[in-house]
Amino acid sequence: MPLRFRSRLVCAAIVLSAASANCAVGAQQPDPSPDKLAASGIHHAPRTENGYENNDGPLARGSVWKWRWNRWTHGLPPPPANGYAFPVDHPDVAWIKANRSDDTMTWIGHATALLQINGVNVITDPMFSGRASPFTFAGPKRRVPPGLALDELPHIDVVLISHSHYDHLDTASVEALNAQPGGPPLFLVPLGIKDWLAKKGITNAQELDWGDETSVAGLDFWFVPATHWSARSLTDRNETLWGGWVVKTPAGAAHPVSVYFAGDTGYSNDFKRIGAAFGCVDLALIPVGAYEPRWFMGPQHVDPQQAVQIFEDVHAKKAIGIHWGTFELTDEPLDEPPQKLAEATHEAGLPDDAFTVLHHGQMIRLDASADSHSTCSR
Repeated sequence: MPLRFRSRLVCAAIVLSAASANCAVGAQQPDPSPDKLAASGIHHAPRTENGYENNDGPLARGSVWKWRWNRWTHGLPPPPANGYAFPVDHPDVAWIKANRSDDTMTWIGHATALLQINGVNVITDPMFSGRASPFTFAGPKRRVPPGLALDELPHIDVVLISHSHYDHLDTASVEALNAQPGGPPLFLVPLGIKDWLAKKGITNAQELDWGDETSVAGLDFWFVPATHWSARSLTDRNETLWGGWVVKTPAGAAHPVSVYFAGDTGYSNDFKRIGAAFGCVDLALIPVGAYEPRWFMGPQHVDPQQAVQIFEDVHAKKAIGIHWGTFELTDEPLDEPPQKLAEATHEAGLPDDAFTVLHHGQMIRLDASADSHSTCSR
């Protein structure tokens, strides 16, 4: 399907400096036109001879060797207080495979979520392997099994990839999905990753730049900015793009639903830009883990307090924390992010259920008419 922007009427003028959006709770938010995206500051990604760049400038780069040495000498990260036996829900696989009517989200683990919206099955950053690494014998080890196994998934229609890092773009997982019974899904990917997929024999792919939009199987998808970087080796830093995704039912849908998947990111003005462009989203999937030490991880990974700020910036009605509890990527204990997130939501004056985490394998139903905790209703 050809790449394009789509233009529709807007229900209210929302500019970057706006502190909140005032569209009615549960109302279908109008899709942003190209002009509105541009006015909000969402445009194609800058690129130089050094590769793609973030909107707010290059990331500050600390010494990876200093971090690794400190991590090794101090025995970081410490183990979770109650060990690695995290609660794992066991969803009704038969129901999930048959579902074509209910709008749901199931957190599988890390940044992998199954979205079932408008009868379409979408999976984000599929990662089912035992290590987030190019090697099977080294690299961050999976500590909690996926909430759904690959063979328990329904037929996947669309795969969303946020960027090329090994914990988000896993070779074995995308190859398995490409070989699923009934035919391959469509892979929607950032610029540069289509060629990588082709080398793996995956050809049903479409790549997007920031601000680009496409429609697939009755859903609309926008690729939006994040503040991060990319690499799969020592020689390809920032040669492929990174970002997040906004997924929406089309205008006029009987049950309008919108989801924002942030991918992997540090904090920046990108999120105010996204909020200005899209108004409100029903559900935001926002990373809350892999944030310590701040002197090294701060530019590239938000902490729970910054994740709450993203929740407010994009005017989400509800948020679920992702990117935690699966791989020990950084120095905080694997079970710390939910505790810090609860503290951050309390400090922000938000209800306890506004921004929460799930068990691996836990499913929630998406309801655009549910109570909103976002600035859409304030």
